[in-house]
Amino acid sequence: MLNDLHSIKKSVQEEAEKAESLQDIQNLKIRYLGKKGLLTGKIKTLSSIPKEQRPEYGRSLNEIKNFTEELLDSKEKAFKASELDTSLQTQQIDVTVPGCYTPSGRLHPVTQVLNEIIGIFVSLGFSVEEGPEIELDYYNFEALNFPKDHPARDMQDTFFISDDVVLRTHTSSVQVRVMEKNSPPLRVIAPGKVYRCDADVSHIPMFHQLEGFMVDRHIRMSDLKGMLELFIHRVFGPETSLRFRPSFFPFTEPSAEIDISCVMCKGAGCNVCSGTGWIEILGAGMINPRVYESAGYDPDVYTGFAFGLGIERVAMLKYEINDIRLFPENDKRFLEQF
Repeated sequence: MLNDLHSIKKSVQEEAEKAESLQDIQNLKIRYLGKKGLLTGKIKTLSSIPKEQRPEYGRSLNEIKNFTEELLDSKEKAFKASELDTSLQTQQIDVTVPGCYTPSGRLHPVTQVLNEIIGIFVSLGFSVEEGPEIELDYYNFEALNFPKDHPARDMQDTFFISDDVVLRTHTSSVQVRVMEKNSPPLRVIAPGKVYRCDADVSHIPMFHQLEGFMVDRHIRMSDLKGMLELFIHRVFGPETSLRFRPSFFPFTEPSAEIDISCVMCKGAGCNVCSGTGWIEILGAGMINPRVYESAGYDPDVYTGFAFGLGIERVAMLKYEINDIRLFPENDKRFLEQF
């Protein structure tokens, strides 16, 4: 049996010396050390060797296995070094050849518009606050003057997690959270994701909204109008006109819908504005005294305004996009245009 092992060792030495390439060495490794190799097979049959001969046989087998591994590894390194040397001597690198172009990433158009809007309001002295997307019914509705079972809740198309927990339908919920922890004066915007059960060319179940509000002594509707006019002109240009239409929101009184002159036809009338020359852009109003009561403010001392707008809505108008569902699809052809 030992003679058989020494015969294998001799064969390894002879074949390694005759090897002419790296592939020859790799084939020898498979032949002797692979799963079905000669030495591997000897190891598997070790238990069949007579007990009194097993220690000496096992020791010899292990020595020959280590010898084979070291011999073939050294030969392999030698062939690799030789191949590298040959490659360096025969191949030339043309450093003037242009490299592969790797295109830089792009911000999503919604992110671009959101960053622009945040930058405008920060320049006007507003701070940025965030709140939870999974919200208590109290902050999403009740504290904003939406009592239980109030018909105005139907406007929100709410995703309910439980009777008292919802996916927030607007970032207005951040308003009461901030007011509870801070005293006026306040000048705050709250951007973030909101959720509603709605989906068509102008609605998606998850979208981005920005709530803004200002609370202090002697804040008037004229302050709201002046601030929104400045904001709209910075986003859509100074030639854009605004109009305020009376509306209803439970958390503001009086309330208004703000329209801008159509950015497509410049007010002349087209399919986008249904021939009216105007497009609705956001909702706003003076904060309802009941909201102050929820936050612990004295409505006889403090006044303020609030407004909210959909970021996708602004992006659609700014970039002339006709289907809101293009935003979440992540189609590379669409995103590369921005």
